[in-house]
Amino acid sequence: MNIVYLNGEFLPIEQASISVMDRGFLFADSVYEVIPVYAGRPFRLVQHIERLNRSLNAIRLSLSDLNIQWNDLFSELISQNNLQQGSLYLQVTRGSPSKRDHRLADETQPTVFIKADCLASNSSKTQNEPEALKVITVDDFRWQRCDIKSTGLLANCLARQMAEDQQASEAIFIAGEQVNEGSASNVFIVEQGVIKTPPLSNNILGGITRDLVLEMADNNGWPTEQSSIRLEQLYHADEVWLTSSSREIQPVTQVDDKTIGDGAIGPLWHKIVHEFADFKQRLFSGDLR
Repeated sequence: MNIVYLNGEFLPIEQASISVMDRGFLFADSVYEVIPVYAGRPFRLVQHIERLNRSLNAIRLSLSDLNIQWNDLFSELISQNNLQQGSLYLQVTRGSPSKRDHRLADETQPTVFIKADCLASNSSKTQNEPEALKVITVDDFRWQRCDIKSTGLLANCLARQMAEDQQASEAIFIAGEQVNEGSASNVFIVEQGVIKTPPLSNNILGGITRDLVLEMADNNGWPTEQSSIRLEQLYHADEVWLTSSSREIQPVTQVDDKTIGDGAIGPLWHKIVHEFADFKQRLFSGDLR
C-alpha cells in the first residue's frame, strides 16, 4: 500500500484528495521537489530544502505558520512505505480559496503533499553497458522564471513529447544560439578537457545533481567552467551529459542529426560516473548524508 502525506495526515494514496478550488490545480500556483532516496536516506536533503525555500520565496508563499519538520515527515513516510531506493515527490500549493481569482490569496492554508516512489537507478547499470542517449534541440518557449521549480510544466511536457516523437530521450532548450537546459535536466559538455555547463540564471533551474557534478570534478582537479554554451559548441563537443535527480548522469552521443565526438561514450563521463557511484556507496555506508 502506498502511503502519502497530505496536510498533516499519513493516509493511503487512494484516500488522498484536494479541493477542485486548489490553486495548484487551477493555476499551477505551486512548487515542487523530487528528492532521491538511497539506502532509506533522502539524498542531499539540505540542498533540496534550500531550493524549495528559494522557490517558495520567489512565489511569495510562506509555510512559517505550519511549523513543518521536514526531516520527521520524510523519515516517517520512508518508514511507512519501507522505501530503500526511490524518491520523494513534494508539492506545495497556495491552497484553496473560496473563489477563483488571479490575485494571490493570502488567507488560504497551503496544501502540502508528499508521496514516495520507486526510482530506477541509472547508475545501477554496469559502467560497461551504459545507455547513450539521442536528444533533440527546440526553441525555448518557456516563461522567464525557469529558476523557480514550478509545477507549471506544460512547455516542458510539450518539448519532451517532441523528443519522444523523434525517438529521442530529451529535448534541450535553445534561446537564440544559447544552450539553456533540458526539459527535465541540466546540460554539460566536455570541450578540450574542460567540463562546461551554462551558468545559473532565470533561464535555468539549479539542479542538485548539477552542483554535485561540479563539486566532484573540482575535488578531482578536473577543470570546470560555468559559461554560456552556443549551439555549435554543443554539436562539436567532445562529450555531452545530462544530469538530474532521476537521470543521475547520462551520456549523450547524438544531438539532432549530429554525432557527438566519435559516437562513443567519452572517458570523462566514465570517470565522473565512477565518482558518483563511489559517492553513493559512501552514502549507503553512512559516511555521508
